[in-house]
Amino acid sequence: MEALGFDLRAEAVLHNLTLDILKSNEIEGEMLDPEQVHSSVARRLGMDIAGLIPADRHVERAVEMMVDAAQNFNQPLTKDRLFGWHSALFPAGRSGMRRIGAGAWRDHQTGPMQVVSGPVGRERVHFVAPESEVLEKEMQQLMEWFNTEMATDPVLKAAIAHLWLLTIHPFDDGNGRIARTIADMQLARADGTTQRFYSMSAQIRQERSAYYQMLEKTQQGTLDITAWLEWFLLCLNRALEATEHTLADVLKKARFWQENTVKPFNDRQRLMLNKLLDGFEGKLTSSKWAKIAKCSQDTATRDIQSLIDQGILLKESAGGRSTSYVLRDGSMHSW
Repeated sequence: MEALGFDLRAEAVLHNLTLDILKSNEIEGEMLDPEQVHSSVARRLGMDIAGLIPADRHVERAVEMMVDAAQNFNQPLTKDRLFGWHSALFPAGRSGMRRIGAGAWRDHQTGPMQVVSGPVGRERVHFVAPESEVLEKEMQQLMEWFNTEMATDPVLKAAIAHLWLLTIHPFDDGNGRIARTIADMQLARADGTTQRFYSMSAQIRQERSAYYQMLEKTQQGTLDITAWLEWFLLCLNRALEATEHTLADVLKKARFWQENTVKPFNDRQRLMLNKLLDGFEGKLTSSKWAKIAKCSQDTATRDIQSLIDQGILLKESAGGRSTSYVLRDGSMHSW
C-alpha cells in the first residue's frame, strides 16, 4: 500500500473503514445504510467525493466511534472515552424498545447480566457477567493494562483486550461492538498507522457462528485462552487475505479513471460510474439513474446514451421498459 499514491490509499481506507463499521454492527443484527456510512466516513476523513448524502444521527454516531478509535489510536483508553462511545451507539438511551443506561456501566436493577438464546421458557444461558459492583475495579484494571507499554506482542494484546472486555461485559448493550473497536484500536497501534487496509469485523461477520462458539467455550473454560488467541490470529490472517480482493476493487476503479481521465464526463455521469465501479446493486435503468442523479428522465437517457457512444456503457439484451445498462468489458480491458 505504501507503493501506491495518496488517493488510492485514501480510497482503500474509506472502503475498509466503511466495511468495518457496517459489519461490526451487522454482527449484532444492526443494519446500517451503506451509503450513509460511506458518506459519513468520507466527510470525517476530509475526502471531497461527489454524491455524498446526509446520514442520520444513529449512523453519524456509530461512525464517530470507529473513526475516533482508528484515527486517535495513540490516545489512552479512558472511562470518559468509553462512555462517549457507548453514548454514540445509543444516543436515545434505548436499545430497540428497551431503555438502557447509555454512557454508564450497567447495574443489576433488572437482575444479573446474562447472554442467552432460545425461546422464552427454554432459554440457554451462554454466559453470566460479573456483578455490577465490581465493574469499576475490573474496568480500571483493564484500562491500565491496555494503556501500559509491555512486552506482550501488540497483536496478541488486541486479542486479549477483545476477550477481556466481552468477559467483563460492562454495558447494558453494545459490548460486542465496543470490544471489536478496542481490538481495532490496538491493531492500529500494532500497525503504527491510522490507515486501515483490512477489516477484522468483516471477517468475523463471515465467521459469526465460530466467533460466538469460541467466545462461549473460552468464557466457560479455564484461564487458559490459547485457543481463543489462535482463533483470533487465524481470523486476522483470513481478513488480510480477503483484503487482496478489496484492494483489487480499489485499483480497478483507479485504473478506470486513469484510462478515462480526458473523457468529458459530467458530474452526474461521474457519480453513476463510481456507483457502478463500487458494485451497483440490481439493474441500472434510466429511471434509477434519474432518481439517484436527481435529474429528469430525458437527461438520464442523454447521459446514458453519451456513455454508450463513448464505449463505456453497454445496453443489456433485454429491451423495452426493462432496459438496463452495464459497464462494457472493453472499457475495463486493462483491469
